[in-house]
Amino acid sequence: MLKKPRRRTFDEVLSELRRLQFDVRSTVGDANRVAISKHGCSIVLERAQNEAGFRMVVRPGIVIDGEIAHLYDHGFQKFFHTSKAEFPATAEKLRTLHQFVEDVKEVTGSVTLYNEALGTVSDAYLYDRVRGRDLPVDERPIPAWEQPSR
Repeated sequence: MLKKPRRRTFDEVLSELRRLQFDVRSTVGDANRVAISKHGCSIVLERAQNEAGFRMVVRPGIVIDGEIAHLYDHGFQKFFHTSKAEFPATAEKLRTLHQFVEDVKEVTGSVTLYNEALGTVSDAYLYDRVRGRDLPVDERPIPAWEQPSR
């Protein structure tokens, strides 16, 4: 019979992450937030209001130039985005990020969803054919195939 994982407290999670040689550092300006990193990946967790657990503040990502880069899927290619630049996501970087997320979830006792178990999940999906579909019809950009020829 499957057992439901025991929910760990924030301090128990941090202690276990340190034991497993994750780098656990307090963030500047907020004592309740910690940056957790290992193998060039990082995530920011925060102590929950009720002190019983934690919540994710910044999604996990690869660290590039000291900043957590988030994964965007452009349909044909995945990219890591920072505030300054965009980098193609290589298979090696995606495997590293996926393993980091799985390790953190195992320590925290978080549930892994089916689609997450299959591979790395992007933070945003920016396919060119669906860009702007969430806008009202009169504000949507005209697709290239419908624009008048010059």
